[in-house]
Amino acid sequence: MTSLALAWRTAQRYRARTVLAIIGVAVIGALLFDMLMLSRGLLLSFADLLSSAGFDVRVVGSLSVPSLRLPITGSTSLADDIRRLPEVERVALIRLESATVRIAGGPLRNITLVGTTDVGEDAWTLVKGVNLKSAGAQADRCALVIAQPLASALAIGPDARLTLNARPPGVVSVLPPMDCRVVGIAEFAFASTDDETAATTMDAFQEAIGQPGAADADLVLVASRQEAGPTATAQAIAKLRPDLRVFSNEDVVAQFNRNGFAYFQQISFVLSSLTMVFAFLLVATLLTVSINQRLGEIAALRALGIGRGRIAAMLLWESALLVGTGGLLALPLGAALSVGLDRILRQMPGLPERLHFFVFEPRALVIHIVLLLFTAVAAAAYPIWLTARLPIAATLRREVVG
Repeated sequence: MTSLALAWRTAQRYRARTVLAIIGVAVIGALLFDMLMLSRGLLLSFADLLSSAGFDVRVVGSLSVPSLRLPITGSTSLADDIRRLPEVERVALIRLESATVRIAGGPLRNITLVGTTDVGEDAWTLVKGVNLKSAGAQADRCALVIAQPLASALAIGPDARLTLNARPPGVVSVLPPMDCRVVGIAEFAFASTDDETAATTMDAFQEAIGQPGAADADLVLVASRQEAGPTATAQAIAKLRPDLRVFSNEDVVAQFNRNGFAYFQQISFVLSSLTMVFAFLLVATLLTVSINQRLGEIAALRALGIGRGRIAAMLLWESALLVGTGGLLALPLGAALSVGLDRILRQMPGLPERLHFFVFEPRALVIHIVLLLFTAVAAAAYPIWLTARLPIAATLRREVVG
């Protein structure tokens, strides 16, 4: 009989211990799997959020990416220069300002007004209505695509009329209001669940803030050609304007990883280490107790000619069966648990709605399997050592006398 068959018969014989060990490993393994998904989940989700916008290079006038409110002087001419680069496919200018909107007879609501030269659907996902590039929207003096939270707060839909007042900093005089039409309702990629945002064309934005014509943007977004890649594109743009900061999506993710996401990686490492210790202690304790109850049986097997190596292999297979079965059950259990935990963490204010803390990746699964294999081997080490030192004659005599 093989060592695996002996281990399987032992697991069936001591069913209560086997079930208890599998359940314990499944719960601990589920927590371990969640911590592995958490370690890089926010980073992967943020990278996916950046790439979903359709641009892979960002140009800002500030020293760091989060601070996007330092205007880029000569934005229009810069955009023209960037478009002429062979590495560039398209360019968009973005500008943000605070504003207020009001429906007829309603109160004022503070919003974030976004002006963009890219009127496609890269920065948002249209839910109702049409986009800014549609013929009907382009015919309007001021067409708006508003976020779902703002539409819900105002209880309006497409074709609703709004009065818009921009409030740019440093403007003392009261700007005249603009009559705008809501052409679409959308989910904005970087908007939080309670963010009230409205987007319009750059021309309408400039008119709303009282600065018709070309003006400085807060952010320049660039889509590189596939054959060039974002790194080469960023280097080419940096040569045009050395005074600006140029970041590829990889640079942005790396910077946020150093400054913003390291906390979750540290928490994940600590909790993963603790769960590994708990899994080791659980399986090692159960195996040791089982061995102490079966010393006479193991001594008899040794007396029948079964060597130390085969006994050690049997104990190793026992540990592998317990940890392996529990580890398999841990995967769906951990996935279900991560959904609830992710929902709780995403209730933090100011987080983009599409940002997630727990994200599955093959790397997490591989690490999960490797760690459980290491746990199975380590947990079986002490029981194997006990059986290797077992005195056969003395143990059998003690069993008979007892």
